[in-house]
Amino acid sequence: MTTQSKTLFEQFLAPIFSHLVDRDALIRLRDSIDWEAGVAQFTNPQVVYPNYYKTSNFHGIKNGYLNVDAALTYDPITQYVLPPGETWVRESLIKAVNGEPRRILDLGCGTGTTTLMLKRRFPNAEVMGLDLSPQMLVMADHKAQAAAITVAFRHGNAMATGLPAASFDVVCATLLFHETPPAVAKTILSEAFRLLTPGGQMLVLDGNQRTLRASDWLSTIFEEPFIRDYGQGNVDAWLGYAGFERVRTEDVFWLNQLSHGRKPLPVADRIEQPEGDSAAERFAKRQSDDLPLPQPA
Repeated sequence: MTTQSKTLFEQFLAPIFSHLVDRDALIRLRDSIDWEAGVAQFTNPQVVYPNYYKTSNFHGIKNGYLNVDAALTYDPITQYVLPPGETWVRESLIKAVNGEPRRILDLGCGTGTTTLMLKRRFPNAEVMGLDLSPQMLVMADHKAQAAAITVAFRHGNAMATGLPAASFDVVCATLLFHETPPAVAKTILSEAFRLLTPGGQMLVLDGNQRTLRASDWLSTIFEEPFIRDYGQGNVDAWLGYAGFERVRTEDVFWLNQLSHGRKPLPVADRIEQPEGDSAAERFAKRQSDDLPLPQPA
């Protein structure tokens, strides 16, 4: 009789993480949150889960992110898989935001780490985090309340958010695309393009595609069902396909990369500006200042 061999994650990384993670602290955290009420609060019954999301196990967790275990363990594990440090890696995206955006959308926000960092950096901006997992949103909201930070979290599909067009100055996605099929990533970028104001900025922080192509063992270690397809892709090309201009990607500490794109301005506004100026801000000044940030359903 044959038995299924354990993955490298199960053989090597899972035992290491079990020693690094404070299980007692996780139990206390789990018991301090009313998960049933929280999930009910965030769940939008109109959201349709894509098949890939419902049937894939992310990080070896059954049902992926649609369970409490994923929401509880995401932060403790992620801090160890983003060398040289999770905060430094995420800060590369925060520092890349130009100008002083008024409205920021964090797609696939998960437990809200990047969302909260954006709000801290831009306290006068309206910041929204959107995710497919109500459980992850419960954790994100718990963190926001503990930090006394006001952000809006919304249950939704990044491929079709249902949010108004041209309603954000910056849209970002952190560690999202390696967990989606490439076709989904392209659709998300098209939706982000729709959501951005002319001149608005798109930022994608994720695994380094060149490194993944050159080091297949990295794809083998983690139980990520789409990471190989992601590694064979090209975020720059996806951004260009979605209509973005001024596209470029830079390495972030070897294992990660940060990709930039801009939604083109109307032809009449195409005046060369210094890189640090915010074209989105210039456009927004000509628009109504009364457009509110879309509220959660």
